[in-house]
Amino acid sequence: MGSNIIMLVFLILLLFLDPCFSLPLCTDSRAPSTPKAKLEFCSYNGTGCCNNADDLRLKKQFESMNVSDSDCASLLKSILCARCDQFSAELFRVDSIPRPVPVLCNSTISANSTQSSRAKNNFCSKIWTTCQNVSVLNSPFSGSLQGRAGAPVVLNSTKLTDVWQSQKDFCDAFGGASDDESVCFNGEPVTLNSTGIPSPPSGMCLEKIGNGSYLNMVPHPDGSNRAFFSNQQGKIWLATIPNEDSGETLELDESNPFLDLTDEVHFDTQFGMMGIAFHPKFSENGRFFASFNCDKAKWPKCGGRCACNSDVNCDPSKLGNDNSALPCQYQAVIAEFTVNGTASQPSMATKAIPSEIRRVFTMGLPFTAHHGGQILFGPKDGYLYFMMGDGGGTGDPYNFSQNKKSLLGKIMRLDIDTTPSAKDISQLGLWGNYSIPKDNPYTVDTDLQKEIWAIGLRNPWRCSFDSARPSYFMCADTGQDQYEEVDVITKYGNYGWRVYEGHYVYTPPATPGGNTSVKSISPIFPVMGYNHSDVNINEGSASITGGYFYRSMTDPCLYGRYLFADLYAGAIWTGTENPISSGNFSSNKINFTCASDSPLKCTFSPGSSFPALSYIFSFGEDNNKNVYLLTDSGVYRIVRPSRCQYACAKEKDVKIASPGPVSSPPSKASQSRSPCKSLLTLLSLLCLLLRNSHWQAQRFAGNSQVMKNGAGPVSAFPGTLDKNNVVVSSTMQQLCQQNLMVSDSNQDASCRVMELQYALANKATGIALPLQEAEKEVIKKKKNGLRLKVKIENSSLTRNSHWQAQRFAGNSQVMKNGAGPVSAFPGTLDENNVLVSSPMQQLCQQNLMVSDSNQDASCRVMELQYALANKATGIALPLQVSMPISVPNEGAFSNTLPR
Repeated sequence: MGSNIIMLVFLILLLFLDPCFSLPLCTDSRAPSTPKAKLEFCSYNGTGCCNNADDLRLKKQFESMNVSDSDCASLLKSILCARCDQFSAELFRVDSIPRPVPVLCNSTISANSTQSSRAKNNFCSKIWTTCQNVSVLNSPFSGSLQGRAGAPVVLNSTKLTDVWQSQKDFCDAFGGASDDESVCFNGEPVTLNSTGIPSPPSGMCLEKIGNGSYLNMVPHPDGSNRAFFSNQQGKIWLATIPNEDSGETLELDESNPFLDLTDEVHFDTQFGMMGIAFHPKFSENGRFFASFNCDKAKWPKCGGRCACNSDVNCDPSKLGNDNSALPCQYQAVIAEFTVNGTASQPSMATKAIPSEIRRVFTMGLPFTAHHGGQILFGPKDGYLYFMMGDGGGTGDPYNFSQNKKSLLGKIMRLDIDTTPSAKDISQLGLWGNYSIPKDNPYTVDTDLQKEIWAIGLRNPWRCSFDSARPSYFMCADTGQDQYEEVDVITKYGNYGWRVYEGHYVYTPPATPGGNTSVKSISPIFPVMGYNHSDVNINEGSASITGGYFYRSMTDPCLYGRYLFADLYAGAIWTGTENPISSGNFSSNKINFTCASDSPLKCTFSPGSSFPALSYIFSFGEDNNKNVYLLTDSGVYRIVRPSRCQYACAKEKDVKIASPGPVSSPPSKASQSRSPCKSLLTLLSLLCLLLRNSHWQAQRFAGNSQVMKNGAGPVSAFPGTLDKNNVVVSSTMQQLCQQNLMVSDSNQDASCRVMELQYALANKATGIALPLQEAEKEVIKKKKNGLRLKVKIENSSLTRNSHWQAQRFAGNSQVMKNGAGPVSAFPGTLDENNVLVSSPMQQLCQQNLMVSDSNQDASCRVMELQYALANKATGIALPLQVSMPISVPNEGAFSNTLPR
């Protein structure tokens, strides 16, 4: 049942998926800005990616081209100036590789595109027609892209026709369509259509599943329904999350923590364990990290350099005590821990080794507040992001946030996979045992400390990457007196503090560290936020808690909206982007209440319909993208709105989309720009495989048993499943990884599928299956940017079907158990495992409730599974009625298996 739900969720996501191209970004991954002086050459004088120096450089480049035709010259000028477009990062990259020219519009826009209808202009054709025979020196079309259309390199060419044989060849290399995942250049600045602001949800329904108070929640990297929770005092627990509507609560044993650091962690109102992060390959390497505060007066291992030092024009001796603490008595620490050696494989570990294996970072804090502390791994780059506040003190008196030599008031980006030498640590002045990513912003601004990714933050409190669009790195930043803000964090971004508080110019009460003038910075202003007076008119107290883009279909009316809250007032907002991918947001407060059938009873404030959440410390997200509120009164999960009598038409009307018509092949440029669609297709295939794994295990279990046949040992399945067929613990993944030659990016998913197949069959039959060395094979793949195309004959579906059939065949036999008839398999396979003949499809169609468009493909999959198992074992399997499944399209699968 669980895999059916997963499959349904991901197919539904196809309907609700936001366009997948990134928010406005420049080619160097910085946010666009407004030039301080009018550009003389390029007509991009609003928000864009060029300053006056860039404008002059483009002008000189154009003059060096010596274009002999005025019409062609005008077009080529617009192409050069596209570097200034606010979407230039999207326009000038394909396959994550920089291009000398933007992707040129060469077809009509799709119905799903948010780009303006002006993109219908076939600009690539216009370039060819106008410029094909015009002499152009230093043409941007010469060089590396020539090979894309198979053209020879002609170094001294001056005309397009010297290199490109036809318009088709030319536009295959340089053209692309605007669709729901990308934009193209049509000769003018990219503009987006308004997608319309949908009506705000009528309300948000919660259920309470836990009584504990936690600061952090991280889903288990193995993809299961487990998650890690940590509290401020310094303990981490491994918990199992119940299914919605099960009436069950969070399975978390407070007396049995996964890791207890309370002896090391200094806990107080502003101090404690502030963040936890598990390595993206935790299931392989068992590595995880904790961010916490310590007191060097009580723990000898706590000592580190003080953030107030001569490098940042700060003298600790002049600071004085703060809340009875000496300057830099308290430290911000990131430490690495491991589970290796505590279990046969990391995903099975229920305890960590209590001593740290590496001190990654240690820095003394000048005051007793504003030190952030959250840590996150970037979903695309794998680097560790560390959120650090300005160090405290009213109004950041030493201006640490704007000081490029200080790490306070910054977001840092660290490489924790590359170990530096002691010499590197000393020469680079590092604050611990980490390395610096080579593309950090210091390469652009040499005054910047090498660890820094973004500056100008007061106290970032809860950040997250959008799981659907990783370029959306959202951070809430707490305000001083007036405004709480939500920022979209970008490389080298300056978020204004303490020159600005939100949109307001800020004047600090004291400035011993000097000032930064308003005119000297180009701040990136918040995309959402609220005034203190909006929350509590009487007291004006407010402190923002950042959340997540909601990507679950549990509440389809919340899908795609960003959630954030106020710590004190119990107010929650939803942020909506319009147009999609524009970076422009509006926000609304949302009503919320607790379901009457909540597993744990919610308490309500007298005279209020809102549940008494007390403090909203943080948000959490599980592997199914459900969102949780971590509060002082317990753990709450967002559930179906109908459980609280909130109206949401989408909850009733969600349907799986039928396959659309087949379109003509896109150009080579546009083919390389579909990471999100390919990702969802891959997820759908994975879910289908999980579904069919469950189906196949049921078939084997129905009227048969698996027995040791004497040909070799039967290895017991090293793990257990709960009642919902979720793998609770298993060492299968490690065994799989040793025997499966798959790429790192696919290894975890492939091995989890095999793990589940073994577990289901073992649970269903009660008898273990033989474990043999898996078939050695490398997935054939074609890289197109972030997209992975896998030939279906080498896909995980057919490979694992073959693999499982071999497992059953190896040292076991399938026998009739007397519980019902065994239907002989009515078909044959040739020596290449290609289905020769079978009336199985008809039997399948009679028993499968699938749509007509998916029926053939679904039945071919089942037919192939039956055929393989029958051929491998020599004994037919029972035919039973299956639960319905569906696949993306009926042509998705091939009957050809790899040898």
